[in-house]
This record gives sequence, C-alpha cells and structure tokens, in this order.
Amino acid sequence: MHRCSAIVVTYNSAATIGACLEALAREPCDIVVVDNASQDGTVQRVEDFVAWHELRLVANASNLGFAAAVNQGARETDADVLLILNPDAVAEPGAINALMQCLQATQAGAAGGALLRDDGQPARGFAFRRLPTVTALIFEAILLNQLWSSNPVNRRYRCLDADYSRLQEIEQPAGACLAITREAWHSAGGMDESFCPVWFEDVDFCKRLLNLSTKIVYCPAARFRHSGAHSVGQLSFRNKQVFWYANMLRYARKHFTAEQVRSLRAGIFAGMLVRSFAAVLGARQGGLGETLGAYWAALREVR
Repeated sequence: MHRCSAIVVTYNSAATIGACLEALAREPCDIVVVDNASQDGTVQRVEDFVAWHELRLVANASNLGFAAAVNQGARETDADVLLILNPDAVAEPGAINALMQCLQATQAGAAGGALLRDDGQPARGFAFRRLPTVTALIFEAILLNQLWSSNPVNRRYRCLDADYSRLQEIEQPAGACLAITREAWHSAGGMDESFCPVWFEDVDFCKRLLNLSTKIVYCPAARFRHSGAHSVGQLSFRNKQVFWYANMLRYARKHFTAEQVRSLRAGIFAGMLVRSFAAVLGARQGGLGETLGAYWAALREVR
C-alpha cells in the first residue's frame, strides 16, 4: 500500500480546519499543514491539534498563494503519494485507504476522490471536469455557461452527464481533493507558482500530467464531504475578477495557440461589457462604482 501525506493549505480556516484534521487523524496518512498567513486563529487551532496528534505545520509570514504552499508541503514529506486537500474537505471513514487502493489498482499517477455536497450527493460539475477548451472559457467569460448551463459545450466541459458512481479515467480532478504519486509529481515538476494566489494552478498541473501521458482517475469509493468555496469566498469582489481572469489568460498563454489567446481575450472583453451593462441595470447588488471598478481592474490585467 502507498504511504500517503495529506497537504492542507490554510488561509483563515479556523472555522473548518478542525473537522478536516480530526477526520485525517483517523486515516492512515501523515498530515502537513501549510498556513498562508491566516489572521483568524487558524495557526492556534492547528497548534492545539498538534498537542494530541502528530503533524507538521509550516506557518508562512505572508500569503504565498495556493500553488507555492502546496509545493512547500510536498518538500516537507517523502511519502509515496501526496494528497492535496482543502481545509473544508472532510474525509469519510476509509476514504484514504480507498484512494490509495484505487491508485494502485489502476496504476494511475493521479486520482480525485468523490467530493460530496451537504446533501451527500456528488458535486456534479465540480468533482472533475475535462480540460477547458478556448470555447469553454469564452462561454464562461460571456456568461453563456451561467445563463444556459445545459449548453453542449458546458455539459462536456463540466462532465454533467458523467456517471459519478463509476471508477473512470478523467482529465481534471478538483484541486480540493487531488492525490498524486511522488513519481508523477516530480515528472510534472510540481505546481506552477505563477498562478498566484489562486485559480487554474490545478488545471495547469493536470494538463502537464496528461502531456506526460500520466493516467488520472476518479475514485468514487474515496468519499469526502466538501462545503466548497472556502478560500475564494473570502476574496473581495474586485480580487475575484482580477485573479480569475488573469490566471485564465495565463493558462491560455501556456497551453493555447496565439490565435486562441486573442479569441479568448476578445471574449473576456465582450463578457466584461455584458457584466458592466448588467451592473448598470442593477443586476448585481452592491455599489455600481465598486462593481465597474472591479471589472476595469480585471481588464487591465488581460489587455
């Protein structure tokens, strides 16, 4: 059986980290917590946990971003498998064993577990997806996927028709629960820290794994309850726009052709016009100036 280390990156996670660590302590894996300069007592919660359970804590003086923190955690352990796990993901009993058995049985280099909503149903459209095409990202930018979620491009991108009870090869498990063998991790060179502070680092990592012909699988028996949007929910509206679009375009520049990047940039500009018009009409609650300022800041990042 593979030896596993769970790498949990925290940022103002005091409300969720306790349940995550308690569940991991009952599973056969080491625990590494990397804190990105939390201000809410997260580090104290983890230190209190250390008094009763063994784990390693890396407390950063500043927020280095998710990818850099994961890379830090990987350097803290020599385990055969690295399990990247969000602090709001709680392993059900036996989840880690199921994930390790799945990796060994399939001889995969990476695997995602079943992320469950509060009602116990799979997080359809989130637990795993296909790698984004330029069309899928343009549909995101112009709000088409939000306004018409059942469109064929979005159904394919988010795997909305997939059978979530079946073990299967996939392209991109959610970074909230992603297990990688040490060999695959080193082959890909870890996460790209330029995707800072958040978004598209896991997509880029899976893309690079697949470029190396690494098999990635979805393991439905490895079940994790996941509340979702823990870290990004703390971002201001402005920063959500800036980080999302800047890292979307960064991903495109790495993996798409120059012509595709130009098409995506045009789609982002068009989408921003639609969003700005909707803001003027009052479709979004909050100050109009704040909203338009956030979109303008995002446009400056992608021009």
